[in-house]
Amino acid sequence: MFVVLRDLLRYNGEFLAGILLTGIVVVMALLSFFSPYPPMDQFVAPMDVPPSAAHWFGTTSRGQDLFWLLTYSIRNTLAFGLLVAILSRILSLSIGLLAGYRGGWVDRVLMSINDTFIVIPLFPILVLFYFVMRDNMSWVMLAVLTASLGWSYDARLIRSVALSLRHREFTQTAVFSGMRTHEILSKEHLPFVLPIVFSTSLNNMNWSIGLEVTLAVLGFTDINRPSVGGMIYWANQHSAVVAGIWWWIAFPVGLVVMLFIGLYLLAVSMNEYIDPRSRLERGGGRKE
Repeated sequence: MFVVLRDLLRYNGEFLAGILLTGIVVVMALLSFFSPYPPMDQFVAPMDVPPSAAHWFGTTSRGQDLFWLLTYSIRNTLAFGLLVAILSRILSLSIGLLAGYRGGWVDRVLMSINDTFIVIPLFPILVLFYFVMRDNMSWVMLAVLTASLGWSYDARLIRSVALSLRHREFTQTAVFSGMRTHEILSKEHLPFVLPIVFSTSLNNMNWSIGLEVTLAVLGFTDINRPSVGGMIYWANQHSAVVAGIWWWIAFPVGLVVMLFIGLYLLAVSMNEYIDPRSRLERGGGRKE
């Protein structure tokens, strides 16, 4: 793993840029633990104050310091994306590896279920769940629902790798040595798909964070829980753009865009590293 990071930092500028952008967002999230204001408190600062030395990102019409509120919000948004990525990776890994290794009717059944989830319209389903379970829709439940609907594309990708691994000599050796299916998948096949898992996790985080921000901006989540989308929602409710309180929208949007770009660059650089031809060109091994 350290060799991979060393090669990416040495030869891939996109990876370095992604690390820097994502690192800034992570530092912002960590600063929430040192905030002088509770995240839910209002009217703890003067209202509608533009960015200044006293309030770096300005204040809101609800009397909240925007900088410290944004640290809480980006932490919650990151936590949501990370939880979705972890849960959906568990599903995609389990189904993709099992379908590719077992083949036959197991593969057909699992891929039929997989294809069903691919064609399900995710956004309308999540909105429907919100209206049905509005009083009980916590951010954890929303993350579980999002993960349950967002694993299918990556499961098919992992399956394609597992299909090639099942015919490799080391797999046959593992079978003849008496290893069980779960041991073969976890000890023999899993290391080969980990780079793909890391890359798809970053893409999945981007997708889930974008979905959560969109739902929050439209008011289809718990808007009282600090999040980037929730900040934009309350800014719209107070007509921040019309009132000239541009910083209430500019800073949350700027930070989440920075996160999107950082995660995208990390995912792209990992995809290039997985491709041997791209890795050879990056390392200066291209033949003229």
